[in-house]
Amino acid sequence: MTVVFDKLVTPATDDYRTAADHSKVAIGIGAVGVALALIVAIISLTAANEVSGGGGDTAQLLAIGFGLNTLALVTLKVGIGVALIGILVRLWLRIESVKVSVAALRPQEHGSGQSLGDIDTEYGPATVTKQPPALLPIHKMARTMWFPMLVMGPMLVAAGVVTSIIWSNNIGTETGLGAAAWTQGLQFLGEGLVLAGISFLLGSILASLREGGGEVQKGLGLNVTTLKMPSTAKAFVALMMAGLMVSMVQFGLYLYTLSFDSAAQIAVWWAWLGPFRELGLALLLSGIVLALATIATVLGFQFSRIRSIIATGE
Repeated sequence: MTVVFDKLVTPATDDYRTAADHSKVAIGIGAVGVALALIVAIISLTAANEVSGGGGDTAQLLAIGFGLNTLALVTLKVGIGVALIGILVRLWLRIESVKVSVAALRPQEHGSGQSLGDIDTEYGPATVTKQPPALLPIHKMARTMWFPMLVMGPMLVAAGVVTSIIWSNNIGTETGLGAAAWTQGLQFLGEGLVLAGISFLLGSILASLREGGGEVQKGLGLNVTTLKMPSTAKAFVALMMAGLMVSMVQFGLYLYTLSFDSAAQIAVWWAWLGPFRELGLALLLSGIVLALATIATVLGFQFSRIRSIIATGE
């Protein structure tokens, strides 16, 4: 099978029922993430014992734990991304199988399809055209951006782990303060990019459903009925862009705080930058929820369309 970023080419000999290697890789990556999370838990318990025992290594342990904790979460999210890549690969195999199956079940007596124009469906407004509709700009962006996002994100998080080590070795110094700013900014920017990569993968799945659904109908000699962009999809795009913007802004603001002369002034800014960076992740995750809801809507629409084709031939 040849995988191209804008589309998947699947030979007819491929069987969509076979187990996907992506699933095994995703599970393996997820296991690494869980192992890292367990290490962080052990570090946190050790830090707690240091506090109760009057030890002086608490700050150092917490700095290391901060870096590894974000790495664990991002590792798990990369596993999700790999699983979604596997879904993209399998999607085009299923599209080819649907073309064959629906053609065999479709009545011999049929028309050319619904009349052209806008129509209402139980899943929302749709449009009927002679040719499959072109991909929307967001679909093209999604197919271009998911890969670099999933590559750059973990790299930034890994860099944050390195700066967290510098932070832990320089607690209470100017170097440690700078490393703390870099650690927080880098890691949450990296996590934001990974979530954006997952969002773009979901956008790519939606693009493939749109494109594949059009190809199936066109291949049967029918007019192409396509669901218009649902409101959940529009909100998904808005939330994703807002979350990515917040993740980038928080990185810049963390670096900006290093220009302050007073540690107290830095502490004031960091007090609200913490919730602000979490807001960026929350926006991205909310967008992902809406993207999944949109995929459910599109799948429901396409299953309804298949039933109509089988029942009426158009």
